[in-house]
Amino acid sequence: MAWIAGLFISFSTLPCLPTLTSFHINMVVPTKKAMNQRLASWTLVVGLFVVSCVAELERFEHAGKPDGSLSFLVVGDWGRRGHYNQSQVAFQMGKIGEQLDIDFIISTGDNFYDNGLTGVDDPLFHQSFTDIYTAPSLQKQWYNVLGNHDYRGNAEAQLSPILTKMDNRWLCLRYFVLNAGPAEFFFVDTTPFVTKYFTDPEDHVYDWKAILPREKYLNNLLMEVESALGESRAKWKIVVGHHAIKSAGHHGNAKELNIHLLPLLQTYDVDLYINGHDHCLQHISSSDSGTQFMTSGGGSKAWRGDVSWWNPQELKFYHDGQGFMSVEMTPTEVSIKFYDVFGNVLHNWSSSKQLSFAI
Repeated sequence: MAWIAGLFISFSTLPCLPTLTSFHINMVVPTKKAMNQRLASWTLVVGLFVVSCVAELERFEHAGKPDGSLSFLVVGDWGRRGHYNQSQVAFQMGKIGEQLDIDFIISTGDNFYDNGLTGVDDPLFHQSFTDIYTAPSLQKQWYNVLGNHDYRGNAEAQLSPILTKMDNRWLCLRYFVLNAGPAEFFFVDTTPFVTKYFTDPEDHVYDWKAILPREKYLNNLLMEVESALGESRAKWKIVVGHHAIKSAGHHGNAKELNIHLLPLLQTYDVDLYINGHDHCLQHISSSDSGTQFMTSGGGSKAWRGDVSWWNPQELKFYHDGQGFMSVEMTPTEVSIKFYDVFGNVLHNWSSSKQLSFAI
């Protein structure tokens, strides 16, 4: 039993009992056999010592329509005082939002350029958000995550309830869960996963006050997300983050997310992973799972002019330009459309599921 005691002692140095998704810098991915052995060991330790301290993600409820359907827009990488066609994208969002009678809007991060907000009194909040998204259909709840540019400013400012008092549409947290209609959304803080922001920040200063120690923060995040995904009984599971897991764009795949977050999407049958970061619109399918990868990062400055080769059987759509996406859902169907800066539909995708009944 000495090995059990050793495991327990090492675990006691962590804030919570680790899971298969525990984050370790320069982590070596274990084999399936090793993972099973580790899982059995951890399960035994839990049984012997009754150790459990996985905190629950903060949860929000958003009612769908009376018929059980849900519709929303997704935009990312937008906050530039209306410049770089941000105002034009916002105008088209207002038109489509009215047509679809949307329930809310999701932002995939990089909400304020170039360096986030300086504080809760930064006029950029009004200049890039309140004064831009003025259409009646956009006066709905906005659910926001932080991007890497947001961390270059005062990240805590965007999380402050003071901004919500200024504009009651605004809701931004590092990570949280949203239950809405037939779907459950898992918002994930992806910026702290990216190692280069810590090891090679160039001339940028990141606001890591609430993140350090990094490994502890990411361990907790992953455990909470995994716990929430495992408990979910939603018909549709959607994970939202800033950085891409699969992207043919300028930034490409975030390798750390491929190591630590992608396995969760596969294990828990996540239907959609939605991100920004690359200033484009794209849809990539997967040969390894049913997860669809959607990038909506065309809220303002775009047209980078570089696209990496991607398997054409997986790359369903790529637009190197501005725009946004819409999602319409019922318990059995989902329909996604991508729009350009003129409101033209560039790509649409749909899927369906059978209703399941417990016997």
